[in-house]
Amino acid sequence: MQIREIEEKDNQTIERIIKRSLESFNLNIPGTAYFDPQLSSLAQYYKEQSNAKYWVAVNEQDEVVGGVGIAPFGQEPGICELQKLYITPEAQGMGLSKDLMKVALDFAKEHYSHCYLETLKKLQAANFLYIKLGFQQLERPLNGSEHNATDAWFIKDLSFLG
Repeated sequence: MQIREIEEKDNQTIERIIKRSLESFNLNIPGTAYFDPQLSSLAQYYKEQSNAKYWVAVNEQDEVVGGVGIAPFGQEPGICELQKLYITPEAQGMGLSKDLMKVALDFAKEHYSHCYLETLKKLQAANFLYIKLGFQQLERPLNGSEHNATDAWFIKDLSFLG
């Protein structure tokens, strides 16, 4: 597996991965990433923002099998958001989420003091990974949250990254 920055040619594939993943948990509902207006043009979306990037994981056949993004969060200075971490079912269980998060958090540390993320309690494997990687669970979302269907929120102090 290789991790690289997203390219325009990856847009349709990563959109399909994200939507299928959400559908598999019956999360193709308003208030989730499923209806994000930028979902079909992630390469352009992340390029247009400062201190933001999206990475994709590709297999030996150069097929996209997952991705993750970092972007500024709302109007909060110093806080970024870990966004759209999704892996195809075939590529799960290989440590790819952890590898993608390491790339994203290394980038985030260069530009931000904290990293925030929103998710759902039912995504237990993801929540376990966030806690394992040093995220602290919050009782409520930060002001400026756009995904009102989420019910689990985490933040990580990036000054503790090795």
